[in-house]
Amino acid sequence: MKVSVDRSLCYGSAECAHRAPAVFAFEDGYGVVRPGAAESAEDPRVREEIREAAEKCPSQAIVLGE
Repeated sequence: MKVSVDRSLCYGSAECAHRAPAVFAFEDGYGVVRPGAAESAEDPRVREEIREAAEKCPSQAIVLGE
């Protein structure tokens, strides 16, 4: 699973970092994907956390791909 945060949409709610802390971090007022997080995205439990973070992101800044 590919995951990224569109910084032009993100306004820094940090929902992603709270819902999927293994994948997302909060830096400089924005959500970011942690380096190397793509490997952990193969775990089904983590994939569900990522999907939930994307669904709950108030600015809809999380972009998912395969």
